[in-house]
Amino acid sequence: MSERTVALVTGANKGIGHAIAAGLGALGWRVGVGARDEARREEAVEKLRAGGTDAFGVPLDVTDDASVAAAAARLEAEGRLDVLVNNAGITGGMPQEPTVVDPATIRTVVETNVIGVVRVTNAMLPLLRRSPAPRIVVMSSGVGSLTRQQDPAGETGPISGAYSPSKTFLNGMVVQYAKELAGTPMKINLACPGYVATDLNGFRGHRTPEQGATAAIRLATLPDDGPTGGFFDEDGPVPW
Repeated sequence: MSERTVALVTGANKGIGHAIAAGLGALGWRVGVGARDEARREEAVEKLRAGGTDAFGVPLDVTDDASVAAAAARLEAEGRLDVLVNNAGITGGMPQEPTVVDPATIRTVVETNVIGVVRVTNAMLPLLRRSPAPRIVVMSSGVGSLTRQQDPAGETGPISGAYSPSKTFLNGMVVQYAKELAGTPMKINLACPGYVATDLNGFRGHRTPEQGATAAIRLATLPDDGPTGGFFDEDGPVPW
């Protein structure tokens, strides 16, 4: 059984998830690299280990019940789980104007970006409840902010009938988790990474994955008197 802090980061084989895993590993934590693709997952584990992170692979498809159950069993074998970072997500591709988006696209995006988070979180909760300082970080996006979406001057990306609303839905779900888990040591918060250059946006973002990981790492390491049920970027609260 590991006596060090153990974290699981979903979608950690590349981009922001990989940067989060590296950042947590730099703290001396043992980090599970959750990813579907075996080759990419093992390549990420090797790269993280080369950089000094005590990383291990966790086969994980957030849309598949059996895969998530097996991942929970893998973490049980570690003996503990202290931090869960729900990072895996998809855009669903473009165009997504509400008048033309395929309803199947909306369903697929919500299945990964919202239901996948619920599926993984609920599967990992029994382990997290045994931690002295359990933390759940959920990667959201500024495009999920209705306040920003309604600001004519706001930078909210292209019109999106699937990805952006999925993040708004996700934000609302995390608020409900925080209400249910109030009064426990569990803290669950949303992290906004900013516009990061990843394959999710064709590497058009102006921020690095390491910069995008900053808010998530901060929320993963919150003290006992830290917030829960909030939406934050590296500069502080993000408007809902």
